[in-house]
Amino acid sequence: MKIALINENSQAAKNAVIEEALKKVVEPMGHTVYNYGMYTAEDTAQLTYVQNGILAAVLLNGGAVDYVITGCGTGEGAMLALNSFPGVICGHVADPLDAYTFAQINDGNAISMPFALKNGWGNELNLQYTFEKLFCEESGKGYPKDRVVPEQRNKKILDVVRENNFKSFPELLDGLDADLVKGALAGEHFQELFFENATNEVVIAKVKEILGL
Repeated sequence: MKIALINENSQAAKNAVIEEALKKVVEPMGHTVYNYGMYTAEDTAQLTYVQNGILAAVLLNGGAVDYVITGCGTGEGAMLALNSFPGVICGHVADPLDAYTFAQINDGNAISMPFALKNGWGNELNLQYTFEKLFCEESGKGYPKDRVVPEQRNKKILDVVRENNFKSFPELLDGLDADLVKGALAGEHFQELFFENATNEVVIAKVKEILGL
């Protein structure tokens, strides 16, 4: 699995700590982490949590990654931003229990974490334990076991509702402020990582158009 890490500007200083915890957990499982920044609070390309949503949608719909780890101060803004796009199901995950139940019940492809809250002693352990429970087994298997059938049925219903309600991607990018979108794709390593891994030719073409390539 290809897993992207995205940090917005208010929590950019924690990027290295989050990346270290994520890699420590998922690389032994055979997954690969792609760090899309922000890498420091002083990065030239500054991401807002709204741009986290744009970037995550481009990566997931473009086939560049299979999963996105992101967040903001509370985790709420980034979650709302990501869920504003088709092809993205993002849960608000603060701890290992959140991670496990979101993965098993909701079977999403992104999480948003509250990187500013309860960020004291043991935070690196909470990150590790949370990532462990997020990826410890195949997602969508249901929890508790006597709720598997209705949970999986409801997830399929939700997928149909979302498909009906969203505009197609990436055409919807045309309706957004151009500078907002360009800023979301302006990260230091975006082009290198995206074009190396993306598989959806329609999204790739749209990204090239946006970037003037």
